[in-house]
Amino acid sequence: MGKGGLRSSGEAGTLEQDQQRPAGPLPEGEGETVAEVSGIVVDWGGVLTRSFAEGIAVWAAAEGVDAAEFHAALGRLLGPRAVPGPAARQFHLVERGELPVAEFEATLAALVRRSDGSHPVAEGLVERMFAPFTDEPAMVDLLRVLRDAGLKVALLSNSWGHTYDRRGWDGLFDAVVISCEVGLRKPEPEVFRHTARLLDRRLEECLLVDDLGRNVRAARALGMAGVHHRTPRETALALAPLLAPAGRQAVLEHLSGVPSGH
Repeated sequence: MGKGGLRSSGEAGTLEQDQQRPAGPLPEGEGETVAEVSGIVVDWGGVLTRSFAEGIAVWAAAEGVDAAEFHAALGRLLGPRAVPGPAARQFHLVERGELPVAEFEATLAALVRRSDGSHPVAEGLVERMFAPFTDEPAMVDLLRVLRDAGLKVALLSNSWGHTYDRRGWDGLFDAVVISCEVGLRKPEPEVFRHTARLLDRRLEECLLVDDLGRNVRAARALGMAGVHHRTPRETALALAPLLAPAGRQAVLEHLSGVPSGH
């Protein structure tokens, strides 16, 4: 799942920069895009769901936690200027399924305090944190349009070990890749190769939709196309020119019925 944050000062701001660029292909020189795409690889959190910032805001309010403090803590650990250390490494380990979720939750709970100075309850923290991440209907509809047009569609999500609501996934995805289930995480090159193989596509025939620019850049460096997601409409407009004709036409027809801003 893509992870970003609310705009705040210090390192949290640098972490959020990966989510602030407009939707669309990243600049040339970071990997070659392809003329026609027949495989769509899409992130979960912040793309198929409400944004990470919105979901965390709901969780933080319920826990009595300062959302800005949480994002700042993530920035210090995971932002571009972060110094690698044991706590940051735990995020990577849990995403690969190499660390028990309960152990990771203890680290997560220690990052922030409630208004009374106490820490959130560690047990079940990941499930509570991601419970507000409800589906984004416009993105689900777009994927159905793409799949109906003959494109292959895969989900590729970095997971902190929470439970996904998979109802309807059989009719939406040709492949599902969850980082902790396959032992690989974005932006590691092999996770993109693995996903492309499941779609029976070459990397050059695939496009990644992700809300984190670093993941899009990593995919493009391997020869994939990439769209940096902000809104469903912006993403659809950005990917349409990269698709095979049938997919392009289907997206344009779909967009004609989608209100601006969605």
